[in-house]
Amino acid sequence: MAQEMNRQVLLASTPDGMPAEGHFTVAESAIAPPKDGEILCRNLFLSLDPYMRSQIAGRHMSGSTAPGDVLKGETIAEIVESKHPDFKTGDKVIVPGGWQTHTTLVPQPDAPPPMATRRLNPAVYPMSLALGALGMPGLTAYAGLKHLGQPKAGDVVVVSAASGAVGSMVGQFAKSLGCKVIGIAGSPDKCKWLTDTAGFDGCINYKDEAVADGLDRLCPKGVDIYFDNVGGEILDAVSWRLAIGARVILCGLISKVNSSEPVVGPSPGAFIKARATVRGLVVYDFWDQMDEMAETFMKLIEAGKMHFLEDVSDGIEEAPAAFVRLMNGQNHGKTIIKLL
Repeated sequence: MAQEMNRQVLLASTPDGMPAEGHFTVAESAIAPPKDGEILCRNLFLSLDPYMRSQIAGRHMSGSTAPGDVLKGETIAEIVESKHPDFKTGDKVIVPGGWQTHTTLVPQPDAPPPMATRRLNPAVYPMSLALGALGMPGLTAYAGLKHLGQPKAGDVVVVSAASGAVGSMVGQFAKSLGCKVIGIAGSPDKCKWLTDTAGFDGCINYKDEAVADGLDRLCPKGVDIYFDNVGGEILDAVSWRLAIGARVILCGLISKVNSSEPVVGPSPGAFIKARATVRGLVVYDFWDQMDEMAETFMKLIEAGKMHFLEDVSDGIEEAPAAFVRLMNGQNHGKTIIKLL
């Protein structure tokens, strides 16, 4: 009987611009048996996220990925062998498992995210939600809107990359708090899902309509909260349409993450004019609120007031293609690789 191997995705070369499948390679290695204090995990689901592009570029706070390295990433895993006193075979955990089918590591429950080992909340179903709506993207939405946006009923909330893992949760959470929500997305299908299923009050397809014109049409009195996932020209357009006292949450720069050119951004005058508060969001600062977020969002999901969309591919070999689609905005919801 052939020995089971660990199938991995390695970075073959660092992309200059938009990544392509050729920048990655699939390899095999022997599965490392655990030493004392370690656990051997079989990864069940892998999360693909935009921040990984910054790791590849060597400019992310969570670490860098060089050619020849296994790509980093959070996984849901089952422990198949344990030599750690606090974990047993069969336990399901969330670990920094990377783009591979098996991971051997020392569990670090108290490590800073995203290196921490967490036990999977058994109430989370389907399990993959622990990487999306009830995981780090959900916490990003929850903490960013609640603590930095400080929403109140009647506020006009605009969110970019609105059909993505973070943006869709931001909008639906805002709706549950009584806000008017406008999304910005890049296709008719995405906008239709946001308005017809997720309950957004409107959506601007930036590929068919200038964002400025859409905002003037849908937010004639201005924007109270802007949750920015893209930066660049869209951030600039929204900045000039902020209401007095607006709150701006800077979460991502996906529009420019594949470029080495200077980022085009808004004039400080736009924020001065609106007397706006502008704050950067790093989800790791709110890691202790993961359970609080999950409880809140699970209640909304069970009540039919929050919906999720997953873009699932089967097999580790599909990770490069799925990541390229994510970087090109061709994903529909949270990007997941199923490894079961």
